[in-house]
Amino acid sequence: MSMSDTADSLEIARDLILRPGGLDIARVDRVLGDVMGHAVDAADVYFQLAREESWALEDSIVKEGGASIEQGVGVRALAGEKTGFAYSDEVVLPALEEAGRAARAIAASGTQHSLRAMHPAGGHSLYLPVDPGTALTDQEKVGWLERVDRETRAFDPRIVQVMASVASVYEVVMVATSDGTLAADVRPLVRFNVSVIAEQGGRREQGYAGSGGRFTLADLVEGDKPLALAREAARQALVNLEAVPAPAGSMTVVLGPGWPGILLHEAIGHGLEGDFNRKGTSAFSNRIGERVAAPGVTVVDDGTLARRRGSLNIDDEGTPTQCTTLIEDGVLKGYLQDKLNARLTGTRSTGNGRRESFAHMTLPRMTNTYMQPGPHAPEDIIRSVQKGIYAVNFGGGQVDITSGKFVFSASEAYLIENGRIGAPIKGATLIGNGPDVLTRVAMVGNDLKLDDGVGTCGKDGQNVPVGVGQPTLRIDGLTVGGTG
Repeated sequence: MSMSDTADSLEIARDLILRPGGLDIARVDRVLGDVMGHAVDAADVYFQLAREESWALEDSIVKEGGASIEQGVGVRALAGEKTGFAYSDEVVLPALEEAGRAARAIAASGTQHSLRAMHPAGGHSLYLPVDPGTALTDQEKVGWLERVDRETRAFDPRIVQVMASVASVYEVVMVATSDGTLAADVRPLVRFNVSVIAEQGGRREQGYAGSGGRFTLADLVEGDKPLALAREAARQALVNLEAVPAPAGSMTVVLGPGWPGILLHEAIGHGLEGDFNRKGTSAFSNRIGERVAAPGVTVVDDGTLARRRGSLNIDDEGTPTQCTTLIEDGVLKGYLQDKLNARLTGTRSTGNGRRESFAHMTLPRMTNTYMQPGPHAPEDIIRSVQKGIYAVNFGGGQVDITSGKFVFSASEAYLIENGRIGAPIKGATLIGNGPDVLTRVAMVGNDLKLDDGVGTCGKDGQNVPVGVGQPTLRIDGLTVGGTG
């Protein structure tokens, strides 16, 4: 984000958030100064305005259409490891002052620090500061849902149910901090989802596809993208109708490119967040410089990818996002940091301080986390496997941060027999340990792919949009729970 872009975002934030409540930067600065005058190490004020709109179709009828506006301000005071936090959904001076008093009272046990002079901070220019939902009329949004329903049902007579939805978010944030940072960001976000159920001989199976990012709804439907999503969801459902029970046991697993990176995100990414490592509760704590993965494994978190769902011009503490190398050629290089954990560990923020809204506290969180490509062609990886499974898509999963243990269910997977992809399988569950599975990576593909822009990450009750990705991977000796 250039300084002119920064100025534009700050002006939008002033117009939409501050001025309607009779606020200006000088008043915000005074509140920060009052908080900092009470023995705290650092403080910030976070303003947010979010307009959301969504439409949903089911049973060939548009059953839901909704819009909401959320706005408010959160005040945070930091003293040592203590955090004082208060928020208000009224963006007016009395509410801001009251939140400031509450925050400093909770945290007032730090060292006296002075407030630095406020100055506009730069960031990136990764997406346009536009309201993404206004690019299509309501009739056009409904029309796309109806067209997806109609054409998906015509795709195959076995398709018995179609569910589709379209959503947009226009978010404006502004953050003022005691270190003098004044930054704003205008964040568009859109998403289109299609879910399909196919039935044959009394058996019902589901398929899903979605797409999104930080652009407008007009960009999202360009080139009939929703129809491509519908065809993909239908294909998955029809493939699963033919699926046989998954085998069980320890075996070679090939993960497809793109969305299977969700396993990397959950099993490894969370364990590399700064708060878990500062507290010593991660399986990766105190292991910087150690080999934690097979040679050739490089993992990064990159919040600077243009128009991606997980990208941000600035994080929610006003720090520009960056590309952080977490694991390089198998060696652990660093963690994801927000300002609090960076200050307590003597490091610097990596631009990963994120929060769901003004009513939530900042945490170190991932943005777009993916594994870098390697030297192998994906077809050569498949050919190298005598017997195993090929997991193309994942549904749900869970991980224990402390132990690194994970469980993931594959929503689309196939047998591999004698170097060839065989029958589709149903009920395959991948079971393992994040740090251990990294050491079992035997081949890394040259086909890096990022997901289609549908990821949402949960942590401590907060959900934020994220991206994942990876090339095709061969993992040896992974435990598969099956039904066969």
